[in-house]
Amino acid sequence: MASAPSEQQPLLGSSPSSGAQAPNGDTRGGSRDAERATGGTFTRNLGTLEAFAIVISIVIGSGVFTSPGSIDTNVPSPGAALVVWLVGGVLAWTGASTLAELGTAIPGEGGVQPYLKYIFGDVFGFLAAWTWIVAVMPATLAILSIVFVESIYSAAGVTGQESNIVHKLLSVGILVLISLANSISTKASTQLNNFFVVTKFVTIAAVVLVAFSAILVHLLGKDGDGEPLDWWRKPWFGDRDSINPDGSITHWEGLSDWETLGHLSAALYGALWAYSGWDKAIYISAELSEPATQLPLALNTSIPTIILCFVAANASYYILLPWKVVSTTDSVAVTAITHFLGSAFGTVAAVLICLVVAGSLLGNSFVAGRMAVAAANMNWFPRLFSVVGRVGVGSTESQSSSLDDDAKSSASDAPINAIILSTILSSLYILLGSFRALLTFNGLGEYTFFFLTVLGAIVLRYREPGLERPYKPLVLVPVTFALVSGFVVVRGAIFAPSQAAVLLGLWALGALFYLARRWVQERRAV
Repeated sequence: MASAPSEQQPLLGSSPSSGAQAPNGDTRGGSRDAERATGGTFTRNLGTLEAFAIVISIVIGSGVFTSPGSIDTNVPSPGAALVVWLVGGVLAWTGASTLAELGTAIPGEGGVQPYLKYIFGDVFGFLAAWTWIVAVMPATLAILSIVFVESIYSAAGVTGQESNIVHKLLSVGILVLISLANSISTKASTQLNNFFVVTKFVTIAAVVLVAFSAILVHLLGKDGDGEPLDWWRKPWFGDRDSINPDGSITHWEGLSDWETLGHLSAALYGALWAYSGWDKAIYISAELSEPATQLPLALNTSIPTIILCFVAANASYYILLPWKVVSTTDSVAVTAITHFLGSAFGTVAAVLICLVVAGSLLGNSFVAGRMAVAAANMNWFPRLFSVVGRVGVGSTESQSSSLDDDAKSSASDAPINAIILSTILSSLYILLGSFRALLTFNGLGEYTFFFLTVLGAIVLRYREPGLERPYKPLVLVPVTFALVSGFVVVRGAIFAPSQAAVLLGLWALGALFYLARRWVQERRAV
């Protein structure tokens, strides 16, 4: 039986004595949690390909098809926009590399939760779990559900219906369907996810192929009247006035350095949102058969692939559309295809984008349930949410040791209770929130704990230099991401004080929940 301090040790440490006890000396949870930290609730039946597919499925969502307009508005040239997309991808890669370092040194369920608990103490791990389960993931699922329905409306030529109750109910309906799909089994979810990954690559490849066709048509002298040739006639890095969605114009030559920085930071913020989801592979690290090698490989192949796709897709938009149009549309991919091939192909593009968003929704729903399971296994949430394969309570004591046999005979090995919780919370966000408010709220919550986690990785380099790290990027990698994520949080709080206030209130409520649950556990132990 493992002692309580060993629960806090890095699981891949060179020896039992090489790990350090958590700073708060927490001993709650006992040997049962130590065993779960080692074995996990889920079987280790996923490989590099599945992790690669999950990251691709989550990250390539609506962002690459809807964000280009908001980024183009805030940069002086198309070339600068492509640089922002590249920089955003590299920054996401630095964050993913740092989390891969932590994921191979301190494996466990729940993403950043076990890392923050190990580095800063139990309460930090809980607040990360609380924020992701109650705020970040429900907001993400709500956003994607809204975008899915909005894509259908846009394909039908209907806009401005986001606040309509029918729109909201349809969004909830899509969310419920995706949750049901994820409740079948892990194998079914990953197989469906692989289908959506193919759809995403096909959609981006189609956009790029159409752009190449436009280039070829021009080089052969077959241009029709009115074909956009800005990509051929104008310098890609030459300053031009930007048209904003409200019709106003930004004259870049008349802006101060501070104003220019504000616009560029807004553009980078949009790119980082488009890349959101780069962290999700670590949430299934406990299900990888060899996480020390598979996790870094999955991240270091999926993120560069995504960067290539995003830069190529955005370059294609500038080839297919007049440059003044890009900043004025929130459906740039559909607009580009429609402009070059006609409305029928535009409708096909809208359908493909709906499938892309559905894949992102499926992937996020898949990992959302795993977060609640991990929190329940740490005694942060009720044990009800650690049950897999059934609705309601179950024998969690025997679940961990007999999951392999159960998985073979059970109709499902999915965390159904956790998925139900996620669906209910997400539905409330859909009914009570709006797209833009949810977007900012989600970003603030995510990047606060991304900053703390990467900062913790830097601290751990000096506090425990002997910690075995199967994967260890240069220290410049986490330092770069810590600076950028800190900037994103400060900027977001300044420009969205109401969402920041809600988040602070949510953390205060979480702290009260943590203290109350700890008091109840201590009373039961007496």
